[in-house]
Amino acid sequence: MSVHHYYNECVRCMGRPVNIKTRGGGVYEGIVTDVTHTHVFLRPTNHRNLGGFGYGFGGFGGGVGIALGTIVGLSLAPLFFW
Repeated sequence: MSVHHYYNECVRCMGRPVNIKTRGGGVYEGIVTDVTHTHVFLRPTNHRNLGGFGYGFGGFGGGVGIALGTIVGLSLAPLFFW
């Protein structure tokens, strides 16, 4: 798939939980917070602390930035709140 295809898919998934697989074998799960023409940014989901309070992800607004050119798979992920 092309970078343009994954850009459009990521824009369509803004604010939704996704699973992303990369060429290097990495698998990332998180909520899409931003998309540029080169990267998609995810807020990691923490299934171990559901319902608790925290200080955000990374402490200072950090997240995971993934280059669109490295994505080989993108799918919506279930998000459980109980």
